[in-house]
Amino acid sequence: MAALSKKLRSVEGGRLMFWCPGCDGAHQVGVGEGAGLRWRYNGNPDAPTFTPSVLVTYDGSDAGKDGAPPAICHSFVADGRIQFLSDCTHALAGETVDIPDWEEA
Repeated sequence: MAALSKKLRSVEGGRLMFWCPGCDGAHQVGVGEGAGLRWRYNGNPDAPTFTPSVLVTYDGSDAGKDGAPPAICHSFVADGRIQFLSDCTHALAGETVDIPDWEEA
């Protein structure tokens, strides 16, 4: 993992990673050429935009129990801000926030 900015990290396979405060974890998107799903990226590591939307499903603390569906984080990332859509299962559903800086190691 390599730092591109305070907001983005580069990982193997042409993927970029940003921290999601709704999930309290990192999300990755594939950009450029390569295998798997790919997003368009505006090339700005300080104020990234990815299109189309980013949809992540996972087993997390907001996923519920006893056969409940998985947790959902669905957002638009534009100009360094995350717009969480209403189908998110975490507390930031419907809100728009700045992509947080990565904590220094």
